[in-house]
Amino acid sequence: MLRRFPLIAVAWALLPVSNPAAAAPHTYTIVIDKMKFGPVPGQLHKGDTIIWDNRDMFQHSATDKGVFDLDIAAGKKAALRLTRTGTFPFVCKYHPGMKGVLKVAP
Repeated sequence: MLRRFPLIAVAWALLPVSNPAAAAPHTYTIVIDKMKFGPVPGQLHKGDTIIWDNRDMFQHSATDKGVFDLDIAAGKKAALRLTRTGTFPFVCKYHPGMKGVLKVAP
């Protein structure tokens, strides 16, 4: 039985390791409530989707001028598929004190 262990260890070492960059896209939700954007996920990648869930009684937006501009009616949701890498500061164009940043990795 002791002779089998090294073979198992070698076989285990030869198994393919998944590439994190090739992982399937994820969907994340950013909740808008009480005139604030909720926490922004920290592990965003190109291809992921953000669902913006407006739980306020006011219309809001998620806007990065020239990159994306989502109007989100009160009580509604909007989706944004991340198609570019980089850092994207966003704001609610109706309430400029509401801000956040998306950091999108490859």
